[in-house]
Amino acid sequence: MNILIHPAYFGTIESYIALAQAENVTLEMADNYQKQTYRNRTYITTSTGKLSLNIPIKHASTGTRGTRETVHQKYKDVKTENDFPWRKTHWKSIQNAYRTSPYFEYYEDDLAPIFEKDPVFLLDFNLDIFSVINELLGIDVPVFKTGQYEADTPLLTDLRHLIVVKREPAITFSPYKQVLQEQDDFLPNLSILDLLFNEGPNALTYLESHRL
Repeated sequence: MNILIHPAYFGTIESYIALAQAENVTLEMADNYQKQTYRNRTYITTSTGKLSLNIPIKHASTGTRGTRETVHQKYKDVKTENDFPWRKTHWKSIQNAYRTSPYFEYYEDDLAPIFEKDPVFLLDFNLDIFSVINELLGIDVPVFKTGQYEADTPLLTDLRHLIVVKREPAITFSPYKQVLQEQDDFLPNLSILDLLFNEGPNALTYLESHRL
């Protein structure tokens, strides 16, 4: 399967099921940025349920003061808003949620440097994350990048819709033990971090056992 997919902020388990089983991966680099997507959002689990971690972005606008209008931006042109310490907040939330999980300490040193960076562009930041997570999972697949946006992709399985937050996954996820959660309270399709910290080296086997 040759797939077309968006780089995401610690993408969903559903998206990594596709990545783990792909023969080739093409990353969408030329689309417009849209709200309510996993481009700048990921979900982790806590003792009180799901927690959304959101990267603040700088919104482009035109006009003068009092008449400004937000304009569409290309994903590759979107900048992160670094005037307050969101990276420190996100990493602290992840530590609080997963420090007692079986494999947090195993991966901690690989992931901590991500949150020490001072990113400028959201897409570049997500591409760095994509590379790190693939290495930790053991996903080794040829990766290509689009040069222009194409609505129709007959030679690729178009999975760009997986980036949308408000959609129901077309998968029944097998439960795995989540730290701080009872089995009856299993939360599916969270950030890939949830699977990684809870399942460790078995994460890739989990991903390969599901079908889109």
